[in-house]
Amino acid sequence: MESLSRWVARYLEYLQFQRNASSHTLRNYRSDLQQFIIHLTTAPNGERRPEPEIEQIDNITIREFLGHLYQKGNTKSSVARKLATVRAFMKYLSRLGVIPTNPALSVATPKQDIRLPDFMTLESVTELIESVAMDSDSGARDRAILELLYGSGLRVGELVALNVSDISLTERLVRVLGKGRKERIVPFGRKAAEALDNYLEVRLRLLAKAKTGAGDALFLNLRGGRLTSRSVWNIVTRHVAHLAQRLNVHPHTLRHTFATHMLNAGADLRAIQELLGHESLSTTQKYTHVSMEHLMRVYRSCHPRADKRSSGE
Repeated sequence: MESLSRWVARYLEYLQFQRNASSHTLRNYRSDLQQFIIHLTTAPNGERRPEPEIEQIDNITIREFLGHLYQKGNTKSSVARKLATVRAFMKYLSRLGVIPTNPALSVATPKQDIRLPDFMTLESVTELIESVAMDSDSGARDRAILELLYGSGLRVGELVALNVSDISLTERLVRVLGKGRKERIVPFGRKAAEALDNYLEVRLRLLAKAKTGAGDALFLNLRGGRLTSRSVWNIVTRHVAHLAQRLNVHPHTLRHTFATHMLNAGADLRAIQELLGHESLSTTQKYTHVSMEHLMRVYRSCHPRADKRSSGE
């Protein structure tokens, strides 16, 4: 029988070539499964031990791995993700007949703490975007980035992967390749269209500086190459720092803000699910908690018979 490491390598090849998994997904799965193997091949005293036979891995083995992760300070969400990786790997082996059943199915997923997504007020997001002057190449690009992040709710990885051919300024639509390589069409508003139209002229100048072809990439760095996710985080952080506000804002905050503002304005939850590219409606439903908090604050501050003390007043 092939070793555990060899089956992990085969599984990653399956994800890459048959499931067409993204590089981000592959990186996470590889890291999680390597961590699992290291745990299985390290004795309590720290000495190395041989890899176990695949059929020796049972639910107790997997629970011990989760306990080890907790001891190392991993969060519940991190442990849950690593369990999902092991569960998917074992499912793959079970489907191929390598093991009779999936031992990870009987291991409960850690119950997650409810964490409400952070978002900005309309005044704050407007101030952030409009604080970026468009009289320089970097300013025109950064303004277009912020407008599109807030105007369409894209993930940062989706934004940096965009090509010029994915954008239609006349129809104000962007074609997005989301998680699981699923394509969706997302609208954006007039402000984003104006910022993009202004940036496209800048893009031609940046492209002329490129030492290597950036292809059809929409957002470029000042050397003419495709912008990275890390660069977008730095751009957002830099512009927030220029405001005289203590805002815990990152690119994903603009995605949360997009969804929250849409919901508060009466948008249907399923429509927001489609726009965000969520696989499950339950993922989108976290924004209803934010919306309810907003509604309760409005009620407590406006209704004459509301209990003011409950709102901290």
